[in-house]
Amino acid sequence: MGVHSDDWIRQMVKKHRMIEPFEESQVRKKVDGSQVISFGLSSYGYDLRVSREFKIFTNVFNSVVDPKAFDPRSFVEMESDCCIIPPNSFALARSVEYFRIPRDVITICLGKSTYARCGIIVNVTPFEPEWEGYATLEISNTTPLPAKVYAEEGLAQVIFIQASEPCSISYAERNGKYMYQKGVTVPRL
Repeated sequence: MGVHSDDWIRQMVKKHRMIEPFEESQVRKKVDGSQVISFGLSSYGYDLRVSREFKIFTNVFNSVVDPKAFDPRSFVEMESDCCIIPPNSFALARSVEYFRIPRDVITICLGKSTYARCGIIVNVTPFEPEWEGYATLEISNTTPLPAKVYAEEGLAQVIFIQASEPCSISYAERNGKYMYQKGVTVPRL
């Protein structure tokens, strides 16, 4: 009943493959020595990376963003080492890491301060008990300027919270609609 530490996260990765790929410590530099926005294991969480897959919202077709009838023309898909999000706009992406959440744990995921201090807000819904998949990441540029997000670098921190008791019905048992998601996943009903 509380937030799990780096030791617990490390054990769950070794025993249950909770995070793949897994970085044992905070990575702040590439092999060539250039700096990156940090990712990997931290004291009480795991800093996930954003992949090279992005869906950037666009108004080219004047579509309405409707969660019950999502129009795929609402965004432009791209694969790149970085993503430029237009002013006051939004992009979807996915994590590099694949997660397997234990039955008695729920997560909260918060954007890294490096991006938050630039007006880039990351929203990720909780990873529910026994959810498994790549995380879809919602990235908002709240500034009046274009904003750059770097692929394969840190974007948000996942905090693992122990429940007081296991849930009676897990996300997997409910056949959750985002179970085993692979790519950037748009709204489903």
